[in-house]
Amino acid sequence: MGKLVRATASNGDIRLFAAITTDIVEKARQIHDLSPTASAALGRLLTAGSIMGAMLKGEKDTLTLSMNGRGPAGNLVVVANSKGNVKGYISNPHVDLPLNDKGKLDVGGAIGKDGFLNVVKDMGLKDPYVGSVPIYTGEVGDDIAYYFTVSEQVPSAVALGVLVDTDISIKSAGGLVIQMMPGANELLADIITFRLQEIPPLSTLIAEGKTCEDILNLLFDDMDLKIHEEIDIAYECDCSRERVEKALIALGKEELERLKEEEEIMQVECHFCERRYQFTKDDIQNLINSIK
Repeated sequence: MGKLVRATASNGDIRLFAAITTDIVEKARQIHDLSPTASAALGRLLTAGSIMGAMLKGEKDTLTLSMNGRGPAGNLVVVANSKGNVKGYISNPHVDLPLNDKGKLDVGGAIGKDGFLNVVKDMGLKDPYVGSVPIYTGEVGDDIAYYFTVSEQVPSAVALGVLVDTDISIKSAGGLVIQMMPGANELLADIITFRLQEIPPLSTLIAEGKTCEDILNLLFDDMDLKIHEEIDIAYECDCSRERVEKALIALGKEELERLKEEEEIMQVECHFCERRYQFTKDDIQNLINSIK
């Protein structure tokens, strides 16, 4: 389980989200057998997805984040719901690069910058909302901040961190999103930027045992900080055999007939949790029969 806190500061002029996602990123690492660089890359996007999912209004709303900068990590995809629960995968879970010039895991080099960050919000309407911005740095946090500022016109500061332990497990992970509301004093942005530069990295604070509230207090205790809600968040895959069957039916009769001829037993694997679903020739025939 992880934790996510919603808060405001400066009489509501600043909207805040803080999340601790260590357990979520560790579960993703175990499911996908992630390298340290892949853990850092996918872990940051999972954390961002959890926070952005919690920003959704409707109970059944979902959000999908995808990044592909043509780097060796390949495609990264994260899906979140409005409860802040997430799932995700990375095309190359074993991507491994030398440390960058700051001595950190080279997430930007793994993701690359020749591509786009895509945000899809499915809010039950006829067409989902789709936002897309060029990948700014590939470091994820800067790219999410760029998306908020350019695509949603909400000036935002985003800090995302994943600390990988010596045994490759996740020592700490979390995120912070700070957003300026319309009409907020522009000087507030300068104050926030300065304070973010003055505190230790987010992953270090979490590794030291700091809670979401501790981190927010560190930054905003003198700025009318108000904690509004704390929720539990998790890595959660909602795949099922029924969903896989619907996806197969959507392929149409001709494709299913071809699969039935080619495969003695067809196996479908969920990208997000790597659960496997098997379909015999009879199973596929039943799906063909169900198509009117």
